[in-house]
Amino acid sequence: MPIQLPGGQRSPLRHIAVRLAIALGLVVFVALLTYFGRSGYVDPADDSVSLLDAFYYSTVSITTTGYGDIRPESDTARLVTTVLVTPARVLFLIILVGTTLEILAERSREAYRRSRWRRTLKDHVIICGFGTKGQSAVNTLRDKGCERSEIVVIDERPEAQSKAAAQGYAAVGGSVASTNTLREAGIDRARAVVVAVDRDDTAVLATLTARELNPRASIVAAVREEENVHLLQQSGANSVITTSSAAGRLLGHAVDAPRVTEVLEDLLSVGEGLDIAERVVAEAEAGPIHALKPEGLVVGVIRGDELMRFDDPRAQQLQVGDRVVYLHSHRARTPPDERPLRG
Repeated sequence: MPIQLPGGQRSPLRHIAVRLAIALGLVVFVALLTYFGRSGYVDPADDSVSLLDAFYYSTVSITTTGYGDIRPESDTARLVTTVLVTPARVLFLIILVGTTLEILAERSREAYRRSRWRRTLKDHVIICGFGTKGQSAVNTLRDKGCERSEIVVIDERPEAQSKAAAQGYAAVGGSVASTNTLREAGIDRARAVVVAVDRDDTAVLATLTARELNPRASIVAAVREEENVHLLQQSGANSVITTSSAAGRLLGHAVDAPRVTEVLEDLLSVGEGLDIAERVVAEAEAGPIHALKPEGLVVGVIRGDELMRFDDPRAQQLQVGDRVVYLHSHRARTPPDERPLRG
């Protein structure tokens, strides 16, 4: 299956076209030299050298075929052949041999780069689907500090693979629900998987396969229909986003309170206005929630695998190991142990 790595994609057709143009240029160069100095050349066929004869001589001479029917006779023609035609002939051979060697070297180079990429790939995020949702997820990850080398894209469409590689991400071609494709993307060493495909059935299969191959990874999936959420959860997704109902709720809010949607969009935009974040409660911070100073407004507490709202009586007393979810301004100083909200 195809793997495109950033920064190493070269068009072999373009390089061949450039070399072909140089080779043709050499043929034309030698032909013009021969034609303008035709008085010093002999053609036994008709004792004259036409433009066609000059191109014929250039072709058989520069390709080292050398039939010998047209040959330089005068000292000037022989000097031109020695000083100009011979170097052109050597350059032509270098281009011919060099193109072959470069194609072989490029294959070896790409094989080495892919082998090295596989060896160093770990703790990365796999993006299943590089459409609108997938690209938005990638942009948010980048805004939160994720390096380009930590993101691997899976998509069946060649144009999506090329687009991902052009933006600096490794791209694996194939089905997001394929075991082989996910293994090529290093699923066993990935820390998270984002399933952002257009079909709900594909999302279920991709989630199920990813969970089977990596029981430890955090899997976030998007579905169109809310009735399919439980299928994603049963397949092993840690968090499921219903795109259609989420958009519908925003539209409903916008009818009577359009500014509310602006605040929600602000929260979803990293580094602009308000941000939502999560951090671990330190041992010294255990106790009443109102005494906590997380540099923002606490909206939830995560204890184990359970998320409790700020008004839940159980969340009023923080315990060591709890995680608080809070809103803060991006202008405020970011705590060193802050991390993005996870499902």
